Amino acid sequence: MGNISNRKENYKRILSSYMKKHDEQSLYLGQQLIRTMIEQGITPEEVVKLHVDALMELCDFVDNEIKSSFDFLLEMMLDFGFAYREHQSLRNRQQQLDAEIEIAASMQQTLLIGDVPKIDSLDIGVISQPSKKMNGDYYHFVQDEKDRVSIAVADIIGKGIPAALCMSMIKYAMDSLPDQRTKPGAMLGNLNRVVEQNVDDSMFITMFYGLYDPAIHRFFYASAGHEPGFLYQKKTETFHELMTKGIVLGVAKDANYPEYELNVERGDMVVLLSDGVTECRSENGFIQREAVTALIRKYEHLPAQQIVEEVFFELEKLQNFELRDDFTLIIFRRNV
Repeated sequence: MGNISNRKENYKRILSSYMKKHDEQSLYLGQQLIRTMIEQGITPEEVVKLHVDALMELCDFVDNEIKSSFDFLLEMMLDFGFAYREHQSLRNRQQQLDAEIEIAASMQQTLLIGDVPKIDSLDIGVISQPSKKMNGDYYHFVQDEKDRVSIAVADIIGKGIPAALCMSMIKYAMDSLPDQRTKPGAMLGNLNRVVEQNVDDSMFITMFYGLYDPAIHRFFYASAGHEPGFLYQKKTETFHELMTKGIVLGVAKDANYPEYELNVERGDMVVLLSDGVTECRSENGFIQREAVTALIRKYEHLPAQQIVEEVFFELEKLQNFELRDDFTLIIFRRNV
């Protein structure tokens, strides 16, 4: 009770001083008092009532119209107070959610993104940029004792924390199937069964899985409804779309994923990507796949990592530096 009485007396004293002097000092003291009341959880309608009570005591006469206006103001401030507290609650929940997403995004980077393999015969470039904090794209390299490199590129149709959890499940499912790493079709078949049993029907996953064998310079691959990549043949300076067939993961329990292979000559490039690359939208609409290959050709003389970075910059610039979808681009180039 004492705090309420002291608060009322302090407010009345400061208000009285301001009514007589109209000075900056009184305003400053009033602002300090309001800040203290906010820290104490005093609501806006309580502040208005405090002001009304103080004014009624300070003034010898307040006519009925003024009194009615105070009653009206108090009613309005009650509604304002309810809305303000609801807003503050939502704001606090949003800040908490943002903090959780930051932690999840950091964990995603730590758990999912591995090192790029280093092989004398290969030049590898990788870029993967989320359109928001959480990345719906995923890539994973494994280099075995024979220097064979397997690469998985996936796109989770569904964003945020559920997509990140789904990616973690896929990664550890792949890690638990080491015998399948050299068999892209079999790997996708096994992952399909894992996804079909464990992922909600509203979430879809496309994936490309490939294996490069430097001993014979061949690339073996299979696809689960993923954006087709390209083979760039240095000898003819032409791009060829990678033939793929296979439905997205988790749709059909017994889905079959055909396996393909291609020969990689010196200077050839295997280009893997997500649909965030080919579905970039400029002021004139979606860009064509030919625009992507033209950019790769433009920067062909650069190391693979610089190629993917330059292509990303060019396509990001087309979108006014606002990605509309997650962007993943990977290039394998045979050096020798």
